[in-house]
Amino acid sequence: MRSQPVGIKDVAQAAGVSLGTVSNVLNRPELVSDAMRARVQVAIDELGFVRNGSASRLRSTRSKTIGLVVLDVGNPYFTEIARGAESAAEERGYAVMLCNSDESGRREERHLSFLAEQRVGGILLTPTSPAVPETHLAALRSHGVEVVLVDEASPALDVCSVSVDDVQGGHLAGQHLLAGGRRRLVYLSGSPTIRQCADRLTGLRDAIAEFAATSDDPVELDLVDVTSMTGRAGYAATDTVLALEPDAIFAANDLLALGVLRGLLEREVKVPGDIALIGYDDIEFAGLAVIPISSVRQPAFEIGQSAVQLLLEECGDGAHAHQQVVFRPELVVRRSSDATR
Repeated sequence: MRSQPVGIKDVAQAAGVSLGTVSNVLNRPELVSDAMRARVQVAIDELGFVRNGSASRLRSTRSKTIGLVVLDVGNPYFTEIARGAESAAEERGYAVMLCNSDESGRREERHLSFLAEQRVGGILLTPTSPAVPETHLAALRSHGVEVVLVDEASPALDVCSVSVDDVQGGHLAGQHLLAGGRRRLVYLSGSPTIRQCADRLTGLRDAIAEFAATSDDPVELDLVDVTSMTGRAGYAATDTVLALEPDAIFAANDLLALGVLRGLLEREVKVPGDIALIGYDDIEFAGLAVIPISSVRQPAFEIGQSAVQLLLEECGDGAHAHQQVVFRPELVVRRSSDATR
């Protein structure tokens, strides 16, 4: 059974003051002394109290809304996750409120606080960092809001999660490039602190190590990191990538792949003749590019659906065991890495 939301009575009791004093601190702080405000604020912080953002609802009620906080709403991969979440939520009488953290931990925290104030039925979170602060989860649960992590595994945390085996995804990309005779690889990625980027690189290195164990051909791997995983960043990195003289590029997502593809074609580099290219996510635009881009597909729609199902099970009154759902990726080969197509 989930804990009940922390209410104004709990704050008053913890601070040793009247309900009226707590109400004044929240609504008319000018009527309360500095010392008394500080005393009440300590109780609020310790209990994780979040005031109700809607006076028309009783404090103990939950809305039929699910919050979804994603890293980049401009990335079609997250849009597809949102579509899957909305589809599953609608079947169960819920709506989805979409929030964009824009890869900012501060924005993420503000969104979580706002959603808690709105008494949402639960939150789906694509965290800005794999080290999700347990204090955030505890604070949300203290007033009855459950969380499911999306696109992030959480074996060390007391929470459900839905993710993809990105190590396997990087391995698939590496195997394909090496099987095609490519030996000078560039991994074009966002920050190495992003768990997904790091896992895809691990998989790529695993594929290279396996190849080296059975072949005398030397393989070179260079890394190019960009500040944002967008098409514009991929395009801007084109000259940096070309200076490394690669015969293959593995981009950590399709937006980067689309950007660098444009840069390559403007410089009259033949794809895949001179350089093979693979992206990640398999967004619709990858297959529609002037040279269709090979990509590691993630089942984004199904990820969103699965996350909602876990969240609503978590919010139920029955017994619930946390689950770590991990989807397997799939390599979709197109012309950008296969000259025979």
